[in-house]
Amino acid sequence: MRNTAKITTAALVTGALTLALTACGSGKDSSASSDSKGPLVVAASPTPHAEILNFVRDNLAKKAGLDLEVKEFTDYVTPNTATEDGSVGANYFQNQPYLDDFNKKNGTHIVPVVTVHLEPLGLYSHKVKKVDELKKGATVAVPNDTVNEARALKLLAADGLITLKDGVGTEATPKDIVKNPKDLTFKELEAAQTPRALDDVDAAVINGNYAISSGLKPAEDALVLESADNSPYGNFLAVKKGNENDPRVKKLAKLLTSPEVKKFIEDKYQGSVIPSF
Repeated sequence: MRNTAKITTAALVTGALTLALTACGSGKDSSASSDSKGPLVVAASPTPHAEILNFVRDNLAKKAGLDLEVKEFTDYVTPNTATEDGSVGANYFQNQPYLDDFNKKNGTHIVPVVTVHLEPLGLYSHKVKKVDELKKGATVAVPNDTVNEARALKLLAADGLITLKDGVGTEATPKDIVKNPKDLTFKELEAAQTPRALDDVDAAVINGNYAISSGLKPAEDALVLESADNSPYGNFLAVKKGNENDPRVKKLAKLLTSPEVKKFIEDKYQGSVIPSF
């Protein structure tokens, strides 16, 4: 029986987050985290995270004595709230700046275990082939969560489209733009919606996982692609604090950084997803 459950949650809003966090206080723990002898249930974005986990489950887990179950989520909120309340035992979808911001804002206690890969953020368009073809007053869609919006703006700044205030960090917003020679207008959207906006805007900055799942090839299709050099945005396996030493988690961490997984990532994604080990 296939152990992958698809859960569509892209339309989550603040109210849904409030409900999820309220549920955390119910004291109900599932076997996902409380029974170290049961299956390890991992929440993941469909692409590439769940695909990588499914490769591990189908090819490596049995030999390592790991019973692995993968649950797919299409948003960047539920995997953390589910890990916090014990609905799942771990998650694999995020980077350190995003996790730091999430823990701070939501009072969660999620910690990284092992970094697996990097998905370069990219600028895409259905209307122009080159960045310099963007017209004055063009509209650019960007993710609306704190970390990814700042990351998107830094990508545009690195290519000279805008200039940000000196020293701006992972909370940059369009208000921190000091020079905007093309008078770009920014449309802030939930990250999962940015690929769908490509027909309605002049360009969009899209996270790697959403680009790939939408049929884009970051290494080929991006007008501008984030550099992988010294990037703080590596995606990692994460758990609720205190579960780092769960034997199942340790087994999965080892498998996710194995030569077999490295080869799988390189062969399947052709530079659109980059191993970080």
